[in-house]
Amino acid sequence: MTKRITTLLGILVAVVFAIACAQTDAGITTKVKSKLAADDTVKAYQIDVDTKDKIVTLSGNVENQAAKDQAVALARGTEGVADVVDNIMVAGGSIAMPGETYGGAPPAAPGGEGEATTIAETMDDAAITAAVKAKLLADPLVGGLKIDVDTREGIVSLTGDSLKSQAEIDQAIKLAKETSGVKSVESQLTIGEKK
Repeated sequence: MTKRITTLLGILVAVVFAIACAQTDAGITTKVKSKLAADDTVKAYQIDVDTKDKIVTLSGNVENQAAKDQAVALARGTEGVADVVDNIMVAGGSIAMPGETYGGAPPAAPGGEGEATTIAETMDDAAITAAVKAKLLADPLVGGLKIDVDTREGIVSLTGDSLKSQAEIDQAIKLAKETSGVKSVESQLTIGEKK
């Protein structure tokens, strides 16, 4: 009987911990990114996800309206999300009318780099973000759920304001710098107040 109660108590603690972690901005960002990555309509590498005060901002370029609508719906349906700001542009295959512009890279000049490079860079950035996040989550010193990871052109940005110590911040930066494809790391990590 005691063993059963201990097991149930352990499960309850794990569930409460998972719910609490999921309610942080970094936890919400991770959950939204996971949903986008698992969806067949959305190409997750095309969409950047940022969360501040439980408000999710989606940005990037997608190939069609269905992908945009699905990304917004997935974000809105994620537990803990208070609101979604949709900055996603539909770019693939669309032709801009005179006076209109679509987000993303400008058209390539003859002999210059084109949109394919931008998409490849975006794919690389998404892979770097995923690799850094995985390292942070796997490290016992670092509270990976408290750190938001974003990558642009190989530059990793780490944000979070509830870390326990400077050693935790230093380890997070070290892990990010050691990740393949990372050009540099910008840290906005801060130590949170102890309660």
